[in-house]
Amino acid sequence: MLSLALIGFFGGLITGISPCILPVLPVIFFSGGVQGAGAPTDAAAPARVSRWRPFLVIGGLVVSFSLFTLIGSLLLTLLHLPQDVLRWAGLIVLVLIGVGLIVPRFEAILEKPFSWIPQRNVGTERGGFLLGLALGAVYVPCAGPVLAAITVAGSTGRIGPETVVLTVTFALGAAIPLLVFALAGRRVAQRVKAFRKHQRGIRIAGGVVMIALAIGLVFNVPQLLQRLIPDYTSALQDQFSNSKQISSALDLGGLVTDENKELSTCTNGAAELQSCGQAPSIRGIQQWFNTPGNQPVSLTAQKGKVVLVDFWAYSCINCQRSIPHVVAWNEAYRKLGLQVIGVHAPEYAFEKEPRNVEAGAANFGITYPVALDNNLSTWTNYRNRYWPAHYLIDASGAVRHIKFGEGDYGVTEKLIRELLVQANPGVQLPPTTDVTDVTPTGEVTPETFLGTTKQANFGGTEKYSAATGTFGMPKKQPADSFALDGGWTLGTQSITPTGAPADITLRYSAREVRMVLSGSGTVTYSVNGRSTSFPVSGTPNSYPLLSGKNLASGTLKVTVSPGVEAFSFTFG
Repeated sequence: MLSLALIGFFGGLITGISPCILPVLPVIFFSGGVQGAGAPTDAAAPARVSRWRPFLVIGGLVVSFSLFTLIGSLLLTLLHLPQDVLRWAGLIVLVLIGVGLIVPRFEAILEKPFSWIPQRNVGTERGGFLLGLALGAVYVPCAGPVLAAITVAGSTGRIGPETVVLTVTFALGAAIPLLVFALAGRRVAQRVKAFRKHQRGIRIAGGVVMIALAIGLVFNVPQLLQRLIPDYTSALQDQFSNSKQISSALDLGGLVTDENKELSTCTNGAAELQSCGQAPSIRGIQQWFNTPGNQPVSLTAQKGKVVLVDFWAYSCINCQRSIPHVVAWNEAYRKLGLQVIGVHAPEYAFEKEPRNVEAGAANFGITYPVALDNNLSTWTNYRNRYWPAHYLIDASGAVRHIKFGEGDYGVTEKLIRELLVQANPGVQLPPTTDVTDVTPTGEVTPETFLGTTKQANFGGTEKYSAATGTFGMPKKQPADSFALDGGWTLGTQSITPTGAPADITLRYSAREVRMVLSGSGTVTYSVNGRSTSFPVSGTPNSYPLLSGKNLASGTLKVTVSPGVEAFSFTFG
């Protein structure tokens, strides 16, 4: 239990210093120092700011975040209420408190229901607990293994002492940086003469900030701001997420619940149908598209149909080779009772952006429903570990086949056809689809990430870190590795030339080589003395470099212009 508490606390602490908290920091700062109506405005007068106010604001946030995360989804489901009703309630309270700060008479109306509390100024002067409760309802920390485990446990109703400890310690860890800002606000209010002298203006500014936060949250403005700010905690997050000890303690990717415990009875890629229990629900989805009105798809509403749940990510080369088969199955069997559901589980931060996923889906010809599983809640609920992964569900809602990774498309299609006949014995099936299986065979170079947090194939002699800005080619470069030459700026997920074009030399074994790129500029690659250039523009996408019929080994030199971000090489 102690180790679980430490994991929760440090996981929350890392989240609490990440860019995800930036939108709420101005409100937290003002909450620590704003005085109530009727407070002295004389610069010489002592500031009437309760010493406990910052602690009550953060305490309210911890309480509401913990309760909403653990039991909010379950209660709303039982009450048949929309999953975002708590968030909207929090936004409304934020607006009301903001108006109360600007209009003192309205503040008095807000305080009347709490007049029985000794410190009656709950919302705006000394208590602050109500403000904390509202912030806890709208506070959305960055996803990570701890939050994913908590979310799945809360969604499935599997809430035991371990889950409660994990949730509370995570909330406490995340709240500590916020408490520092709240205490700083109180300190400024007490010590800075201008702050005390202009309390009326400060109250109005605080109210405007709270209303602006609420409006910004409605239009997802904080998400846009977060994408403009580099995630300076990515390295810590990745080290924390990839720790075997932490993964084992959280059982992430294998979190066993009553809902999914029978999935382990299925054999990966079995040639015949199996019985693997009722399909786990699709949970924690940020957004749907390719559905009427972009409304959610419920598995319970698909009873009588054969369902294929496909976990994918749009920049994943393995998924790119698998998707044409899924698209073909959808086109061939949709009208005969097959429902394909694509669950997009992001591997990169840019894959969490809905417009990027929609563009990727359109490029692949995906017209079936797509769910954005940005917190990996459904991924975890299915105990998944792979891109791609296929879960085949029969007309009664039972999982009958699981396939992790690429290949065996003929087997999967054969089983789809069998289930369609079982569901409707009189169905007239068309011929099997004719999509070439391009699953790599032989020793292919593994996917090569270029960001500092995931790289594993660097063949240069320099230290691969953000502190290194200049690179040179090694005298001898190992097979299946890359090396840099010139000036480079290394980020946690991508790299970009500094000032002038710079080179990447890649030694590979593959039939196909692709590169995930974004930004604006030009990329030139050379192989066997021949050079080819192409433009790069827009959001991250996968660009083809080489393609052949047979597996081949070689050396590829890639010159990248400034303004282009390089994320990875993928191979087929």
